[in-house]
Amino acid sequence: MQQYDLVIIGGGMVGASLACALLPTAKALNLRMALVEAQPLPGADEPIFTPSYDNRSTALAQGVRTLYERMGLWQALQAHLTPINTIHVSERGRFGTTRLQAEDEAVPALGYVVENHWLGQVLNSQLQCNVGPWLTLMAPVEVTALEQRAGGNRLQLQVNGEQQRLQADLVVMADGGRSSLREQLGIGYSVQSYDQHALVANVSLDRPHRNIAYERFTQDGPLALLPGESINGHNRCGLVWTLGDDELDRVLALDDAAFLARLQERFGYRAGRFTAVGERYHYPLKLSLAEEQVRAGLVVLGNAAHALHPIAGQGYNLALRGAVALADLIIARKRADLALGDLTALQEFVEQRRQDQFRTIQFSDRTMKLFTSHNPLLRALRGSGLQLLESCPPAKTLFARAAMGLDQPAARLR
Repeated sequence: MQQYDLVIIGGGMVGASLACALLPTAKALNLRMALVEAQPLPGADEPIFTPSYDNRSTALAQGVRTLYERMGLWQALQAHLTPINTIHVSERGRFGTTRLQAEDEAVPALGYVVENHWLGQVLNSQLQCNVGPWLTLMAPVEVTALEQRAGGNRLQLQVNGEQQRLQADLVVMADGGRSSLREQLGIGYSVQSYDQHALVANVSLDRPHRNIAYERFTQDGPLALLPGESINGHNRCGLVWTLGDDELDRVLALDDAAFLARLQERFGYRAGRFTAVGERYHYPLKLSLAEEQVRAGLVVLGNAAHALHPIAGQGYNLALRGAVALADLIIARKRADLALGDLTALQEFVEQRRQDQFRTIQFSDRTMKLFTSHNPLLRALRGSGLQLLESCPPAKTLFARAAMGLDQPAARLR
């Protein structure tokens, strides 16, 4: 039976980022880790950008840049990043607007938009190039059982139709919001449905996007437009359109021309005229929180721990901050020759993360509810609030720093 200090279940962006955060010190600490992924992983080639109009994207907060710089990945990532220089917030049918500017906050950008496949390739390339005594990649492999014991965790794996076992001091579950292993372990979670879906697509404009991200609040729900990399001459933007369950099917049934007309009517012309739309995807929106994020020898991370409404684009950024904080804990305990799976230490880790999680989740949840309320008084206050924010530089700075993830405790990656 193979023995590891750490086994990461899930090789997506959160699990891979945790492994990359630990790689620079793994040799010096004699930290043996394995990453187990259910899907096949690409080979060890250098990341190759393969442009596609329909690639999905993620918004990275400015604070995340520091984390990836410390992992040594930022230089590779920035080859295909689109900076967000301005964030424009408005409400349909109201005069109140506010604009956040990178130059006003003395930062190179308020955030960055990266295609998921490019981020995944850069992370995977870093892992593949460091496979050896301190990192084992296992894919495609399914974890069929996890048994928690006093001396560590025992994992049952399905590898090419055969059973295999691993032993680990600490197991990190980063296998997504639909984690079957989480349910198998009896880790409950609370779910609050918003009775909405996110419709996601890439759209083109008749003019350059000028690196402006838009958050447009409508009666149906928020509508976000993120600047993206141009493809074959198309000025491409990422669209996240929040729709009520009863309206989703009607919008999905529209042909491209009718879809763009409906989108134009909801969004307006401040970004220009919509000229094209790619493939449309959708998923239900809910706030999901695991009732336990740690047990002895076990940490639940990323969407398996918390899934947020995408209104402020903070879900992945929150998860990444958690991954780096966990890497700090693992490094510190390994240096001190202390057990990685100690329950008291893991509980302290959760307590240290709780404020960041609470603040980010509450911001997302309350903003969504505020801007979708039909209460006439709240509707009037929303417009006044945006106008007040626009005319009060200190308040704008606080809001901007929260959006950039710069009001969070700095990760160390020692």
